[in-house]
Amino acid sequence: MAAAAGVMAAEEAEEALGLFTGIGLSEAKARETLRNGALSALLRRAVLQARSALGPALDKATGTLLYNAAARLRDPKHLGFLVGYIARREILTDLQLSGTVRPRDPPPGPGGEGRAPLLTPALSPAALEYVRSHPLEPLDAADFERACGVGVCVTPEQIEEAVEAVIGEHRAELLAERYHFNMGLLMGEARSRLRWADGKTIKNEVDLQVLHLLGPKTEADLEKKPKAAKARPAPAEKQKAAVVENSEVGMETRSLLEQLRGEALKFHKPGENYKTEGYVVTPNTMALLKQHLAITGGQVRTRFPPEPNGILHIGHAKAINFNFGYAKANGGVCFLRYDDTNPEKEEEKYFTAIREMVEWLGYQPYAVTHASDYFDQLYTWALELIRRGQAYVCHQKVEEIKGHNPPPSPWRDRPVEESLLLFEDMRKGKFGEGEATLRMKLVMEDGKMDPVAYRVKFTPHHRTGDKWCIYPTYDYTHCLCDSIEHITHSLCTKEFQARRSSYFWLCNALDVYCPVQWEYGRLNLLYTVVSKRKIIRLVETGAVRDWDDPRLFTLTALRRRGFPPEAINNFCARVGVTVAQATMEPHLLEACAREVLNEQAPRAMAVLEPLKVTITNFPALKALEVLVPNFPADESRGFHKVSFQPTVYIEETDFREPGTLSQEVDKGYKRLAPGQPVGLRHTGYVIAVQNVIKDASGHVIELEVTCTKSDMAEKPKAFIHWVSEPLACEVRLYERLFLHKNPEDPSEVPGGFLSDLNPDSLRVVRNALVDSSVLSARPFDKFQFERLGYFSVDPDSEEGKMVFNRTVTLKEDPGKA
Repeated sequence: MAAAAGVMAAEEAEEALGLFTGIGLSEAKARETLRNGALSALLRRAVLQARSALGPALDKATGTLLYNAAARLRDPKHLGFLVGYIARREILTDLQLSGTVRPRDPPPGPGGEGRAPLLTPALSPAALEYVRSHPLEPLDAADFERACGVGVCVTPEQIEEAVEAVIGEHRAELLAERYHFNMGLLMGEARSRLRWADGKTIKNEVDLQVLHLLGPKTEADLEKKPKAAKARPAPAEKQKAAVVENSEVGMETRSLLEQLRGEALKFHKPGENYKTEGYVVTPNTMALLKQHLAITGGQVRTRFPPEPNGILHIGHAKAINFNFGYAKANGGVCFLRYDDTNPEKEEEKYFTAIREMVEWLGYQPYAVTHASDYFDQLYTWALELIRRGQAYVCHQKVEEIKGHNPPPSPWRDRPVEESLLLFEDMRKGKFGEGEATLRMKLVMEDGKMDPVAYRVKFTPHHRTGDKWCIYPTYDYTHCLCDSIEHITHSLCTKEFQARRSSYFWLCNALDVYCPVQWEYGRLNLLYTVVSKRKIIRLVETGAVRDWDDPRLFTLTALRRRGFPPEAINNFCARVGVTVAQATMEPHLLEACAREVLNEQAPRAMAVLEPLKVTITNFPALKALEVLVPNFPADESRGFHKVSFQPTVYIEETDFREPGTLSQEVDKGYKRLAPGQPVGLRHTGYVIAVQNVIKDASGHVIELEVTCTKSDMAEKPKAFIHWVSEPLACEVRLYERLFLHKNPEDPSEVPGGFLSDLNPDSLRVVRNALVDSSVLSARPFDKFQFERLGYFSVDPDSEEGKMVFNRTVTLKEDPGKA
């Protein structure tokens, strides 16, 4: 039997191959079409219908129209309608079928160089767009024919008159530029006047009238027009575009908003959900969309729907930027909706932290809602779903329905009245956890059959208390909450693509407004883990302190480490809105942080490993005040005062005695050494070593030096930072938490992610010194410690002991790239 089925399939394929090559497709194209089951089925239907009207021999032009109709039509129910017009020779051109003329490049040769693409004015929507815009049957044939130019006859006289008018408007330019003029412009303007005229006929008429006006081409006409010198583009990261905000022209770098604005993503417009591929249209769809537009006023609405059972991480930053950013870029609003349907794992601290992080990234929710706000409505809809025969109460155990090929439920066809009574018993707590579920009657894209809509959980809810002992699942809740809030674009990561059909199915099964789900690629980082379960393991084992440990890539951790929100948003913008999953190196995020901090973090001086220096000939009887610019590149942003006294502290590594390293290395050493003076930054003085004081073990503990004003001394090879009358502080230096790029990959780390911890991921410097200009700093304030890196005040700071976290070094470590 299997062999017979195989023979039949092969015969059908050969028949289809003959049909496809018979309409002008090459054999390679025909075989490629056969590999697409949906397309080949539609094309086969179209060809057979056309052959029944026109006979077995179809010309290539008709074949091209049939192929384009089958390939581009999103709703197959209208295929026969379109093919009828093609077969009756009432739709004769691709212009009538597709109705759009794409921008064309300028013609090669004279007249084409240095010109912008030729933008032909937008034409009527024509056949394919018409049927997309009118999903309900029956279609108005007369209106359709008007939109597609059916029966319109453009005479040669009309073409001649239109071309003559266009040439008359450009006569002076034509006479001046002759054949170097962009003739495509004439074509485009003539075509815009005669929407359904044949393009070749227009071109021939343009050529004829131009020849009559200018005469034959001369040698000068045949010479190539000199190319205009191209302006050298600025580096990518420096490119800026002029923007108008509040009637003022400003400059901004290309942002995520620019990527999300208008037609950039090819998303549907509010109210035009039915134009989206795969969207299911029911008899009530258009009425529901009309109600939806009346409520929203055509406004874009998105939502960010986190589960309040953990802290947001860097991947969520992309989701926040995408959802809030798309709404903002298109004049819309975004809801922050907590998906609080799993009371066992939800805690108040997560609700608070999530909202804090959204606002920290610069976004304000239009409204803060909860799935639990709609529990009563969701329950009412569940009863209605049962009444419509689309859901049933099932007693299979969780283990039985796991995976993609579980056995069908023996309770799938139980009577509606029985399921209603049992569902009420579930609500009243008459079933134990795992003894009964409510399941929906559908098969999802990934093969999962009859997903669960409700399950029993005897856990009080943080908002509804003991009112419910049944809770809805994501598969049931998500689309219905979107519908209640009239979301226009339900944006989610790619793994939810398998749930798109259930999303549409459930809204349509209940006859409620159905939004559109769009998927995008996740953002992942190397050298880290972001799974809630794994972060909890890191905390439990003491590998990190908590969810906000600065070695993690949760948003609270990044804030604590000192990453500015603008840097995270810029990073998301650079990653871009991609459908493919993006896995990025951490150093790319660090580079974004440096760019922002360089503009935001005022300078200060700190010493991590202090070495005491006594200036024996200090030039004053009391301390001097030194003015240090907060931003050396822009002194208009102010200065701070630093006390300069006879005793200062420098980095141990900024002093070296002769012979401590090889002579070759010593030659390249430019900082302080006996016989090699250095400048002290911002003081105007150069110091020279006079005496080296050591302890009993031979360790250098103090230097005695003399100082000379810079303008009276030979220019030193280097200038070093220093502190005087400093504050004691603790500095925490961070490196990657894991040794391998993919700590969760068994092939890279066979022992599991906990075996891959970097023992040097944290170094605490407990006796660092910082100048007193930072005394008034508060947690999360940021500084550039000169020559050391960017640092942020940690919340552990207390009076008399400040704590700083190193955010990033001043320059990228080449070993990390």
